[in-house]
Amino acid sequence: MAERTLLESIPRRPILSAAPHSSAYDAACRMSKAGCGSVLVLSPDGALVGIFTERDLMTRVVALARPPESTPLSEVMTPNPQVVGPQTSVHNAVVLMRQAGIRHLPILSSNAILGVFSIRDALPTELRDADHLLDHLDQQFSDVLA
Repeated sequence: MAERTLLESIPRRPILSAAPHSSAYDAACRMSKAGCGSVLVLSPDGALVGIFTERDLMTRVVALARPPESTPLSEVMTPNPQVVGPQTSVHNAVVLMRQAGIRHLPILSSNAILGVFSIRDALPTELRDADHLLDHLDQQFSDVLA
């Protein structure tokens, strides 16, 4: 079976986006209503400048007791997020995400946003295969250092 690409693997759902001056509260409400875990933060000209995720909400807003209604996304988003192209394999995306410790990966083609791949979009076999590769690489690295 051929490896799935990211474009083949993402559900056809609306892409949530917001301006940098939007509040964390508004972004959280939109994520909750849409049942997704991230909002892309776009500049006025539509360029991707950041991503705001459930983890950002928890660690940069709630845990720091920042008022979500008045906290702009520009202060709590992850700036300049890692992005990939639509033909990236799910396997390679999962490896990248595991290594970077992220769960959401914007998909861009010629600066056009095509979607967001979530770790939840990967099949169990794709997750397992990526984890096996990472375990193998970790073991090789440990052997070199020994």
